[in-house]
Amino acid sequence: MAFLNTIPGAVAQGLIWGLMAIGVYISFKVLDIADLTVDGSICTGACVCAVLITNGLPAWVSILIAFLAGMIAGAMTGLLHTLFRIPSILAGILSQLILFSVNLKILGGKSLLPIDPRSNTLILNQLNNPMAILMATGIIVAMILLLWRFFYTEIGLPLKSTGDNPDMSRAQGINVERNKVIGLAISNGIVALSGGLLAQYQGFADVNMGRGAIVIGLAAIFIGLSVSLRIKPNFVVSLIGVVGGGILYYLVYSFVIFLGLDTDLLKMLSAVIVALFLAIPPLKEHYSALRRRKAELSAADLSDEKEGA
Repeated sequence: MAFLNTIPGAVAQGLIWGLMAIGVYISFKVLDIADLTVDGSICTGACVCAVLITNGLPAWVSILIAFLAGMIAGAMTGLLHTLFRIPSILAGILSQLILFSVNLKILGGKSLLPIDPRSNTLILNQLNNPMAILMATGIIVAMILLLWRFFYTEIGLPLKSTGDNPDMSRAQGINVERNKVIGLAISNGIVALSGGLLAQYQGFADVNMGRGAIVIGLAAIFIGLSVSLRIKPNFVVSLIGVVGGGILYYLVYSFVIFLGLDTDLLKMLSAVIVALFLAIPPLKEHYSALRRRKAELSAADLSDEKEGA
């Protein structure tokens, strides 16, 4: 029963981090860029949202501004990568370092800024998990529908093409560099939006809250895709699977905490989960190859027996 009581909170957090994983999915799967800006931009969204709410702005306005702040952070990474020819991983690391200082300045030099749910009207908070789940689900559904529509427009289709085959895209006259900047801006905007929701849910913004976020995002992606690929794969199904991966990740996370695992090992657990789901596709391929080889040998032995007879 004690563990069952933690499930609503784990689902609510899983939905918020699932939204963050959608942002990671756009950079990692659609653009084929390993973007490490995420650890900074999720914190930027949380800090911007917390400061605006505590200064009297409505929560909805605050998360929209947080989204725009995340887009600026993503565009910065994109420009470092495309304009200055800095490798994408290094560009993400540089942006992440810049954002740490920016986030400190946003919080006024403090490392933590509390948000009182009793004196501020929030979109969601951990004092009411059923409502938090409902609101997070509504935001995610709206985001998936918007992305689905966007990626089948004249802007979105070339953006997908950029990630699939940049050389062919250039040959077709597509501005690959511009699309990378746009894609990274959208990706980090969604990540920052989830950061704003997370700050409201947990009741504070912390300058270190984004540490290891990319690992959680990747875990959600690989867990979700390993499940959703059993269904006919498409863009919407993949995004739903990513959100489901976030929920499943946090359910496992909560169960491990319930079992009494040392909290110092939780980051290692996240890395192990990602490693396991990364290993599943090649292991399945190796297993399938062994089965095919075994079937071929059996067929060859049966043919030899027939010829001998």
